[in-house]
Amino acid sequence: MTDVKREKRLAAERSLQYVHDDMCLGLGSGSTAAIMLELLGQRVRDGLRVRGVPTSESSRKLALREGIPLIGFDQVSQLDLTIDGADEVDPQLNVIKGGGGALLREKIVASLSRHVVIIVDSHKQVSQLGAFPLPVEVVQFAWKPLAERLAGLGAQTVLRSGSDGRPYVTDEENFILDCAFSRIDDPVALAVRLDAMPGVVDHGLFVGLAHTVIVGCGDETLVINR
Repeated sequence: MTDVKREKRLAAERSLQYVHDDMCLGLGSGSTAAIMLELLGQRVRDGLRVRGVPTSESSRKLALREGIPLIGFDQVSQLDLTIDGADEVDPQLNVIKGGGGALLREKIVASLSRHVVIIVDSHKQVSQLGAFPLPVEVVQFAWKPLAERLAGLGAQTVLRSGSDGRPYVTDEENFILDCAFSRIDDPVALAVRLDAMPGVVDHGLFVGLAHTVIVGCGDETLVINR
């Protein structure tokens, strides 16, 4: 097992300490969340009683494979806990997400959760957001002028491509523009500007949503609470 994978597994294992019987859970997406789902599935097979709302089609398929009961927001309006990964986390627990393309559902699920736990390896912990390109989900109709507007904010903007070379399409049938800002000095102000831009469906800045971050560090875990 590589050092990074060990750190991811340690963070995922630690996050399950927050899970209890009869909880409604938000089930995150990405490689670290996938490890968590596999561990959660084992606990469900051992008798844990939970239900989950997946944040992507990939997490839905994995949860079904692991035997985790699933529900939708037609059955529940608030979740007890969401466990998800991240691409970057700063000291204020602001987060960049969306490298896997599920940022819209991830943000909806996080916003409807009483407690949000972010699990990462140590490489995702940064002093300032921005080295990882910020994913911005946009409607297909106006992706090109939106790319130009985002470039006007100081980003080098690229339309994300899928494995087939065609534009990547999200679960909600939108495009993603990956916006390289190099550094984001004020995540709150940038989030406000993006939220106000017509045609931007959502973006990967998760500001004030994470309550707890669990970082796998070597052979240990670091827990940071907001």
